[in-house]
Amino acid sequence: MIGVRTPFRVGLVGGGSDMRKFYLKHPGCVVSTSINKYMHVIVHKSFDDKIHLKYGQIESTMSIDKIEHPLIRSVLEKFNLTGVDITSVADVPPGTGLGSSSSFMVSILHAIYAYVGETVSKERLAREACDIEIDLLDGPLGKQDQYAAAYGGLNRITFHSDEKVTVEPLDLSPTAYRDLEESLVMFYIGGERDARIVLADQQKNFSEDEEKFQDMVKLTELANDFCNSLVAGNIQDCGEILHQGWLLKRRQSQQISSPSIDRHYDLAMKCGAWGGKLLGAGGGGFMAFLCPPEKQDDLHSALSDLRPFPVRFENQGTTLLFEDE
Repeated sequence: MIGVRTPFRVGLVGGGSDMRKFYLKHPGCVVSTSINKYMHVIVHKSFDDKIHLKYGQIESTMSIDKIEHPLIRSVLEKFNLTGVDITSVADVPPGTGLGSSSSFMVSILHAIYAYVGETVSKERLAREACDIEIDLLDGPLGKQDQYAAAYGGLNRITFHSDEKVTVEPLDLSPTAYRDLEESLVMFYIGGERDARIVLADQQKNFSEDEEKFQDMVKLTELANDFCNSLVAGNIQDCGEILHQGWLLKRRQSQQISSPSIDRHYDLAMKCGAWGGKLLGAGGGGFMAFLCPPEKQDDLHSALSDLRPFPVRFENQGTTLLFEDE
């Protein structure tokens, strides 16, 4: 029996620049952090040599090609593995902007590699997760979620035209790290959505519209500005950069925001938030703000119709929790 835990992530600045149609023309750059909310996957040998899957629905089959879940089917095809029982449990629902599908993908790969007795690097797990989600399954996705889930921590992640990905942990003082963590306030706004639809529209727009492409270039520059401000301990500057990034990102596609999202965002800014954004592709899920601690009671009062979602940062990335023979 194998148990793996993989974190979800909060993307801060630069989202969208991790998509291939962008970084083949200009290096992509995002800043993200993993959080203490997780995807858990357990794999063990099945009693009857069937494949049993439990992931929000239940599947049972003798044949890999009969599996409905595309990510699990692709991994089991890769290993030509049958006779296993795979169970997943997540701390948050899918389609909410925390990179759940990629955390699931990394978890499954990590668990199956451990099940067959192989130890692989976090880089390889992230790269192979991208290969399956983006290339094999032809998903209109970026690469940041897979690397954020595999590596964990607070990182600047750069995407190069030769398909290489550089993960650079940010070297912060303990004070800056604590101040950032304590300034991050999150709310669940509901409205789960299919990120692929939003991302496909965003990718089409910046591929065909030079102004939108240049906005993406500006987002990569903001990601670097965010890193510089963070290393200097200027959390308010980070919040203001987050705000600039949100204004640029919401121009990428009409599906990213909505009147309700805009209303909640405006309320948060009036209550003293330095800046914020909708997490993930857009359309629903979670909103995140950087807000001074002394203003956070006002922020929670103003957004009392939303569900608070307290989180802490984590630094481990995907982790093998147990391995019982």
